[in-house]
Amino acid sequence: MNLYRKVRKELWWLSIRRLARGPHITRYFMYDRLKAVGKRLPKRAGRVLAISRSANLVELLGLEPSEIVQADYPKYNILSLAFEDESFDFVLSDQVLEHIEGSPQQAIDECRRVLKPGGLSIHTTCFINPIHGSPSDFWRFTPAALSLLHRQFAEIIECDGWGNEDVWSVVRDGMRHKGVPHATWHPLHRIAMRNDPLWPIVTWVIARK
Repeated sequence: MNLYRKVRKELWWLSIRRLARGPHITRYFMYDRLKAVGKRLPKRAGRVLAISRSANLVELLGLEPSEIVQADYPKYNILSLAFEDESFDFVLSDQVLEHIEGSPQQAIDECRRVLKPGGLSIHTTCFINPIHGSPSDFWRFTPAALSLLHRQFAEIIECDGWGNEDVWSVVRDGMRHKGVPHATWHPLHRIAMRNDPLWPIVTWVIARK
């Protein structure tokens, strides 16, 4: 990081360190939106399948789980879920779909298979984003792509994305993983809440079987 960026990072940090903060900049808007959508879901109680460390979405969406089954990779693979048909009310994944080593459609079809009628398939992923491992990185998804993958579902409750060009300046300043202040006057908050549909960094879908 050059001197210019180091100075900018220090100024950003000084401006936020005493402020109450939430998720980092590529999650702030999306998680806020999912909280809002969670309040009007057609169902909120039932058995949850959380794919690869995605149980954080349970609290975020305000679900009332009777059980949370955590299906973490590599013990479990979303391409071939070791569960019976129609055995869950919710299937959740948070930033998982881009890492699937295989067909995304097969993954979504597996989620649909294990969902009960009326169950919800809820996934977040990314579109405009640098390559990142954990363990490998294979796919990118627009909202239209997520909608297409869920075309066999009875209803798409929400399918959208968030992002803007200014985010990448903040990332280059070394602030990607610093929590965004809740203070609406702060420039970082304003960037985190600005959405340009042509620049979706993260995308998400909620679909009902």
